[in-house]
Amino acid sequence: MPTDAPDYALLARQLDALLDDRDWLTNSAQTCAFLMQELPALNWVGFYLQREPELLALGPFQGKPACHPIPFSKGVCGAAARTRETQLIDDVHAIADHIACDSASNAELVVPVVCDDRLWGVLDLDSPERGRFSKADQHGIEQLVKVFIASTDLT
Repeated sequence: MPTDAPDYALLARQLDALLDDRDWLTNSAQTCAFLMQELPALNWVGFYLQREPELLALGPFQGKPACHPIPFSKGVCGAAARTRETQLIDDVHAIADHIACDSASNAELVVPVVCDDRLWGVLDLDSPERGRFSKADQHGIEQLVKVFIASTDLT
């Protein structure tokens, strides 16, 4: 795990300045590129969007081609969508129903994107390093998701 924690307050200000368009597609693509560029030890960052009941569809992302679709009943992204709670997983291989899109991924952080009490989707971050994500990372990424929601028309 990286020894220097990212400055999430600074990243939030930078992301807020970057997201100058209300368009969800532009802002979600920019958010993924920004996170992939600014955070160390990631191999995949992307959004999965709720387009049908109990099903996540692949949205903008950075990294290798990804799994699509993901039911709410499967995997870490499905759990985040189903429970609307952030999932911080130190070792994805210890999760019985983990969906392995990239065999290099070992840790995962998935934050639900909820606007006006409606699940819009989830933000998924993967790392090849076991234990990559800390509680500080969780809190920081949750704050960045709030910046994304505030800057984006998710209706």
